[in-house]
Amino acid sequence: MSDTPRRRLLDEIGSAPTFVAAGCVLTGDLETNGPLVVCGTVRGDGRIGGALRMSAESAWIGEVHARHGIIAGQVTGRLVIAEKLEIGATAVIRADVVARSIAVAKGAIIEGEVTITSGESMIEFEEKRAIRHAG
Repeated sequence: MSDTPRRRLLDEIGSAPTFVAAGCVLTGDLETNGPLVVCGTVRGDGRIGGALRMSAESAWIGEVHARHGIIAGQVTGRLVIAEKLEIGATAVIRADVVARSIAVAKGAIIEGEVTITSGESMIEFEEKRAIRHAG
């Protein structure tokens, strides 16, 4: 018999992301212990225990806190990321941004104060992936 514990189905389900689908508008505060994928619009504040991923067509209006962030859409308000934040070329951020480290693709728009808590400088990169738009 193996000493390696077997994962229970409930343990695996806990790591699945929560989705806000394209065309969906969520109004109100949102909290999740795990990751969140936003393809629609969120109007309210958020506390995300895992990674926040926002598609190019997505929007968030309010204050959002997350562990990690990959942002390709629009954020208006305040964005606080505990660890690494990646801002894609299609991103439009009209918010104050706080993160441990930040990488920004050429073409991204950031209007607001940017604070990097690690003391490192912001990394700029060229987006290599093809950008797909719903259509």
